[in-house]
Amino acid sequence: MRKLIYLFLLLTVNFGCKDTERNLETKTANSAVQLYHNGDILTMDSDQPTYAEALVAKDGKIVFVGDKAKAEEKYAEAEKIDLNGKTLLPGFIDPHSHFGMVSNTMGQVDLNSPPVGDVENIADVLQKMKAYKEDKNIPDGEWIFGWGYDESQLEEKRHLNKTEIDSVLPSNPVYLVHTSGHMGVANSMALEKMNVSAETKNPEGGSIERMPNSQEPAGLVQETAMYPFVGNMLKILESKQAEFFAETQDKYAKNGITTAQDGMTDRNAINFFQSQADAGKLEIDLIALPGFSELDKNLNDSTLVWKTYKNGFKLQGTKIIADGSPQGKTAYFTEPFLTEVPGCKSECRGLPSLSQEALNDLFLKAYKAENQLFIHSNGDASIDMVIAAHENACKKLDQPLDKDRRTIVIHSQFVRPDQLKTYKEYNIEPSFFTNHAYFWGDVHVENLGKKRAFFLSPIASAEKLGLKYTNHSDATVTPIDPIFTIWTAVNRVSRAGKAIGPEERATPYQALKAITSHAAYEFFEEDQKGSLKEGKLADLVILDKNPLKVKPMEIKNIEVFETIKEGTTIYKK
Repeated sequence: MRKLIYLFLLLTVNFGCKDTERNLETKTANSAVQLYHNGDILTMDSDQPTYAEALVAKDGKIVFVGDKAKAEEKYAEAEKIDLNGKTLLPGFIDPHSHFGMVSNTMGQVDLNSPPVGDVENIADVLQKMKAYKEDKNIPDGEWIFGWGYDESQLEEKRHLNKTEIDSVLPSNPVYLVHTSGHMGVANSMALEKMNVSAETKNPEGGSIERMPNSQEPAGLVQETAMYPFVGNMLKILESKQAEFFAETQDKYAKNGITTAQDGMTDRNAINFFQSQADAGKLEIDLIALPGFSELDKNLNDSTLVWKTYKNGFKLQGTKIIADGSPQGKTAYFTEPFLTEVPGCKSECRGLPSLSQEALNDLFLKAYKAENQLFIHSNGDASIDMVIAAHENACKKLDQPLDKDRRTIVIHSQFVRPDQLKTYKEYNIEPSFFTNHAYFWGDVHVENLGKKRAFFLSPIASAEKLGLKYTNHSDATVTPIDPIFTIWTAVNRVSRAGKAIGPEERATPYQALKAITSHAAYEFFEEDQKGSLKEGKLADLVILDKNPLKVKPMEIKNIEVFETIKEGTTIYKK
């Protein structure tokens, strides 16, 4: 099992509590003085929307926020930047995505369904894979990878199988990554190369789908069963990291993001990211999380510097995978799915990725070392396990249940109301994923029923409890687009145009907090980022319209006009 978990870390090619001291050895801030005015300068510095007439940035930091006349008097030498009615906000902070995986998709076949891609059925998938081999002149025997297919959006409403892929690519090993990132489909040659056969048993926490009335693998591998396949894929794609690095961070910057996250990072990726940072190639800040299978090694490694930026890159905390994907039907629930689950015959409640004992052990070690934890947990049964592990560690270490650790439950998709209250009591914070309301809201209603589906990523309830929730894209699962994430939080409209839990709709201001002030808090960076306040970094984003002043359904049409990192423009439309 541990060997499989280690292979999973290779999967992510993507590594980091409370210390935000910056090291600017090679990252030089803009020394010019800039005075922004004549627009909506939304400070994000209070519970209610607050505007300023002017903002002044100098030496990469905000030195003034307030009255325009006073700003002009105090900084007469400043370059005046007329916003012309546009909106100035703190730079967006990415609460959770996979920077390295975004980079890796640039070397794979895009199999996403509309509106992200154009795949509508299995024939489209097969045609794209066949065309990719021909267009790229890929020789027989070489691996071919695809990403983003979603069986719930295909006309056939099912996964592909190995024989279908074999029909167009019989001479290449092929692996297709599901949009959830928690499963994939391999063809016959790929299964053979990964030593998966009729004799191969399901690994703990994983499932290998079989052909009808047979033990022969069908091609679909879920959760821990997919780790060797994705580990192999990322090892092969690793050579292209440098090639796609600049393009990847440009993608983040174009979306107004000044601080990005790599949601699970192995040693090779840590070394690569730090080398890029030390060479002055990081224009944004990048936060990385190491994977849980290397926790012992990482905590005892004196060469790893945690919690502190070096040239824009830092290690923040440890990432744990506690369960699977709700749309992939591998998230772990207390009540079963209402529809058929591949590889399961009855009482199908999904899969915990770890035993309670293993999860308890990880919490105990991390809490003892003051190491911040980020736990991927979607289903309510998985969240029960997280809460139990937290209680166990606090009891054994004689620590307060509400100590300021900022344990983050990533996704918290189907958290129950009682669990939200426990979050508040224990000082645990959720990082929600409201994009699911749009992309899979209709699927969740079908698979889980309205009661559970309508309470997904409940920002409104979290706000009432006073939680500092965040909201993310989980790219590559959904696109990097904070504006769209705001739109999904505010509207909660599905692909079919149906409201998914309208009572949990966030206000535009709450949705903005989730990617600015609350996101800074998640990373212990609230003293430096997340709001427009004197002394904080001049990490800024300019939008063509104010999300608080347009109709809710029009928010998604707002465009990023400019992104500024420590006073320096890194993107301008």
